[in-house]
Amino acid sequence: MPIVSKTAAAASAAAKRCAGFLEHTPLQRSSTFSDALDAEIYFKLENRQTTGSFKLRGATNRLLTLDDEVRARGCVAASSGNHGAAVACSMRSLGVTGVIFVPEQTSSAKIEKIRSYGGDVRLFGTDGLDTEQHAREYASKAGMFYLSPYNDEQVIAGQGTCGVEIIEDLPDVDAVFIAVGGGGLIGGTGAVIKAHNPGVHVYGCQPLASPVMTRSIEAGEIIDMPSEATLSDGTAGGIEQGAVTFELSQAVVDDWIVVNEEQIAAGMRAFMASELDTIEGAAGVAVAGMLARRTELTGKRVVVVICGGNIAEDKLAGIHSAEETEL
Repeated sequence: MPIVSKTAAAASAAAKRCAGFLEHTPLQRSSTFSDALDAEIYFKLENRQTTGSFKLRGATNRLLTLDDEVRARGCVAASSGNHGAAVACSMRSLGVTGVIFVPEQTSSAKIEKIRSYGGDVRLFGTDGLDTEQHAREYASKAGMFYLSPYNDEQVIAGQGTCGVEIIEDLPDVDAVFIAVGGGGLIGGTGAVIKAHNPGVHVYGCQPLASPVMTRSIEAGEIIDMPSEATLSDGTAGGIEQGAVTFELSQAVVDDWIVVNEEQIAAGMRAFMASELDTIEGAAGVAVAGMLARRTELTGKRVVVVICGGNIAEDKLAGIHSAEETEL
């Protein structure tokens, strides 16, 4: 079965398996953005998901697909924050113990979020890839299960439940904008959308400070490159060699958009001013990507995935202190 249809089928199964564990998040039409862009703009509000991001979808599905013996040995995760909070929340609800490693520069808000769900947080590394490699080694030595933030077919299927909900709520969608880090969200959600209608245009959006997947797609292979500091800390860092999300991203993404820090901050300000809701930098990347391609969207039904809302107070204050952004 081709990778897109296989992933879409797995996401459909995950949606049934995870029913009762996840929120069906709102798909909210924005009058402000719709009027400004002369299009129908909808925001998929994953910042309203339990733990404040889409990551609960993948973590929940993966833990539910483990057998009792594996769960009993415990779970290890690596995360820039949102995946860690999701794993901690899922482990607590399913009675699983474990450890969550985060990069040293992870925002205080995300660390506290993980701890609020009972997570045992340990800091290691300065890049997401370093942290992942350390967590894998720790899990292997301890005989525990490593729950990848993206490089796992069942995690990707869980993230794809976001796409299942989008299609249920707006089956005639024309275009979707999704922020990309490791590629789990766009891989799963993009597969569901493409299986539903191959004509839907899927945009992958990344920060200029860490466009690892974009540059890897351009190179035809996963590359190792440094990441700089970015408001979009949830998408920053390297990608594991051999990650299944690379092939999926090649298959489902029609167009890649790279945005700078000013565009990300402007997108966040515009969203928060019009929608009266708080979002994190990674969600701002998707909004900025949509605004960068606004001339292509006239008359279309557009979904922008607001992937999360967990942001440190100092970052939020800095964004709000700048001049208000006009659409």
